Amino acid sequence: MKSIVTHPGSAHKDDLLACCLLIAQHEVPVYRREPTEDDLNNEEIAVVDVGGEHEPSRSNFDHHQFPRDHKPICALSLVLKDLGLYDDARQFCEWLEPAEWFDTRGPFATAKWLGVDRAVMNQLNSPIDITLLRRFAQKNEWQRGDAIWEMMRMIGEDLVMFLKTLRERVDFVAENAEFIEIGEGNDSLSVLFMPRCEPMPDDPSSGLIRYIESTGRKVDGLIYPDRRGSGFGLSRHEDSSRLDFTRIDGEPDVHFAHARGFVAKTSATDLDRLKELMSKAEVVS
Repeated sequence: MKSIVTHPGSAHKDDLLACCLLIAQHEVPVYRREPTEDDLNNEEIAVVDVGGEHEPSRSNFDHHQFPRDHKPICALSLVLKDLGLYDDARQFCEWLEPAEWFDTRGPFATAKWLGVDRAVMNQLNSPIDITLLRRFAQKNEWQRGDAIWEMMRMIGEDLVMFLKTLRERVDFVAENAEFIEIGEGNDSLSVLFMPRCEPMPDDPSSGLIRYIESTGRKVDGLIYPDRRGSGFGLSRHEDSSRLDFTRIDGEPDVHFAHARGFVAKTSATDLDRLKELMSKAEVVS
């Protein structure tokens, strides 16, 4: 790819982030102007959020030509699809769907869809967003070495790395973890147990919650390798009221239990002992 062309005038989150991804992939300049027919027909020029067509084979990523009742989708969505990252982005980036709505439906419809007052949309604005968008809109050309171009490259790299790394960790959890029931009958505790494996990812607990979400299962707690030691961490899932780890604070192999009861650390490694600690932490009504 030789360059990226996006629309002049005001910049929006979808075109900026779409350009961030493409900069990270191809390290090419960005031109803010109306595209020519030659641009639209040249697969080596990405035309983003302008041009009136979505043709990934020619690197054209506009959504404005879609019907009024089309599912909310923006230029960022189209670039993510082309990179094979869209499904993971929708799963792992909770901000993406609201961004699609905001760009295609506007703030009032988005607020209604979210079930919040219109004023909340302004309360979510960040000076980081405002400055990046305003500065990006101020020039018609951005090249390697320009502060905004370099920042956009970093944003794109970080987003791609986040999605790919989290996908790898969720897949790792799916391959190695198991759901266990502690207790008997309908009142048993449902716990996701992540054993210590070799090689371990940098953050063993990362990906556990996303994996649980993907299964749709109701889970009370987590047991996972402690990245600061050879033992395990014990924690509530979604702040389950069924577990209070202050109840095991006095156990000889528990070296930390948070005062608010949501997490504990133990040197125990035997699964039966870990189950016993979880059982002792259970709040029996």
